[in-house]
Amino acid sequence: MSDKTMVAEKTKSGVQESNPASEASDIVFDKIVVRSFIGFTSLIGLWVIACLASAMYHAGGPFALISSWFKAVTGM
Repeated sequence: MSDKTMVAEKTKSGVQESNPASEASDIVFDKIVVRSFIGFTSLIGLWVIACLASAMYHAGGPFALISSWFKAVTGM
């Protein structure tokens, strides 16, 4: 079979044609989208870690950071 062979599938709403070459390109596109999403979320995660580390450094440690956060939220 060649890539240009059209496959007909019978569905409840009628006959739907699908192209194997189109399905293969959809899979490649989906992989690119998933990998991009993973890359961006990884960058955001690294940014969060850097921000928390900076906040702990400026506050004087993790317990001082939690204490300062609690004071800021409650207004005490």
